Amino acid sequence: MTSIDFKKDKPRCACGIFGIYEHTQASLLTYYGLHALQHRGQEASGIVSHYFDKEKKKHHFNTTKGMGLVTDVFKDYTVIQEQLVGSSSIGHNRYSTSGSANNRLNIQPFVVNYRDGNLAIAHNGNLTNFRKLRSELQNEGTIFQTTSDSEIILHLIARSKKTKQIEQIQDALEQIEGAFSLLILTDTALIATRDIYGFRPLALGKKDDSYVVASESCAFDIMDAQYIRDIEPGEILVIENNISIKKKPQSLHISKQTPTHHHCIFEYIYFSRPDSQIFGESVDKVRRKLGKGLAQEAPVAQEDDTKTIVISVPDSSNTAALGYVSESNKKGIRAKLEIGLIRNHYVGRTFIQPEQAQREMKVKTKYSTVKGVLKGRRVIVVDDSIVRGTTSKQLIKLLKEAQPKEIHFRITSPPIVNSCHYGMDFPNKKDLIACQCDGDIEKMRQEFGVDSLHFLSMEKMLESVPRNEKKNYCTACFGGAYPTQIESTLNKDELEV
Repeated sequence: MTSIDFKKDKPRCACGIFGIYEHTQASLLTYYGLHALQHRGQEASGIVSHYFDKEKKKHHFNTTKGMGLVTDVFKDYTVIQEQLVGSSSIGHNRYSTSGSANNRLNIQPFVVNYRDGNLAIAHNGNLTNFRKLRSELQNEGTIFQTTSDSEIILHLIARSKKTKQIEQIQDALEQIEGAFSLLILTDTALIATRDIYGFRPLALGKKDDSYVVASESCAFDIMDAQYIRDIEPGEILVIENNISIKKKPQSLHISKQTPTHHHCIFEYIYFSRPDSQIFGESVDKVRRKLGKGLAQEAPVAQEDDTKTIVISVPDSSNTAALGYVSESNKKGIRAKLEIGLIRNHYVGRTFIQPEQAQREMKVKTKYSTVKGVLKGRRVIVVDDSIVRGTTSKQLIKLLKEAQPKEIHFRITSPPIVNSCHYGMDFPNKKDLIACQCDGDIEKMRQEFGVDSLHFLSMEKMLESVPRNEKKNYCTACFGGAYPTQIESTLNKDELEV
């Protein structure tokens, strides 16, 4: 499920998903998994558990969902202990659109009961043909309960003419297009699948004698689970009853097309946690390479005795700043990593917003400067990306109040010039500062009021990520081609897509 928050000036990822099959503490471990994935979605959270009543021989799906952080929704332990009983469960952290932030019906996982039993689904991504499918389903009499594209998948499964449940799921997956990493919980199985392009990450692990699946491997670390491998693009992994950790799950495939990898490169740049392994590589390792690439392309010369310091815009740029310093010193440029910005992690979405004329307060409530570190220094600021540029402008203004001698702005990605249709909430092109400045870096430098500005080149960015004949990346937001056909009438404001 894509979520879009146009009030933010950073790219936002869709959601985080977690699932576990056949474990005595399934719901508790799902809670911890979602806690580790909190960075992927902070608007709402939910868990669905499966319980089989042996006496009545009946399957039950138990659900708890709510607005807010994981710790807010599940602050009462008895909810997990007494309500979310069962040996299998899936969970979801959500980012919402600006138009449906308070719509509780959009909180996942979604649950239905149809002719072949119970189904629950948790979705990370964005379907690019949802309007077409939704219109077709509505014309056939389908009634939608939410404004999320994820609900379409459930209806496609339920309306499939196939006789076996796994074939119904496969049938539905062959009809949807775009980006999806999915967890589907049934009465007898946990199913994990990714679109044929592998836009969003999804990892398989094991905890004790049970299989676990998560958006990022950092969710395994919190519970001492072992990472096994990624769910492959186009793969449908079926973890069924009587599957022990010693026996591999059944691996099927979406047969519509041959998988063509186009991983979202922004997962490395910004979304994923640095302690995660995604797309087969350590996020920390890639971000260090991005920082080194910046230092190679845009070193800051030391023309006098002014001390040069490098600071990151916390927290997503911390690792890249380390790479920038390391490469600068390797090139003979004496640069020292310093903590010049302090981030307040306790500013929530309910913080009172200031008047339009006091927009800088939005930055000051989130960041503060260490003035003694910055004053009189040549400051190199490393950040991961710039979308609208409004936050960056206020951040530079805040840094100038600390009276540095120079400010040099370094970005570990190219300028963003296109909207994303695969799960990121980039606004329309007209709202992107790179488009407003016609791609002119000098004009953007003047807008920010810095001594120099450099965006990492597309070439150097791609050199920093693991690549081979199969492993390619989606760079559409940086001016590359969209890997899939996009509905011409796609309107992000219309639905929570």
